[in-house]
Amino acid sequence: MNKAELINAISEKAKKSKASSEKFLDALTETISEELTKGNKVQLVGFGSFEVRARAARKGHNPQTNQEIRIPACKAPVFKAGKLLKEKVK
Repeated sequence: MNKAELINAISEKAKKSKASSEKFLDALTETISEELTKGNKVQLVGFGSFEVRARAARKGHNPQTNQEIRIPACKAPVFKAGKLLKEKVK
């Protein structure tokens, strides 16, 4: 499902216009992004949580040349599914 299909599904379920559904989706993703940038965790009970985790520096290799490279430490966004979502997907 792409963004346009998601907007259509939201507008049908919420019985709202596609324009208002798109504004809602954009506001939701922007708010989650801003909170993660600040280092905060976003929890949606039953659905899941978004957070930022630190990744340690590590060694890797270039698959084309098989040369060893160093991958620097970084921060990465992570989503962890909630209990209800896990049960629905099963």
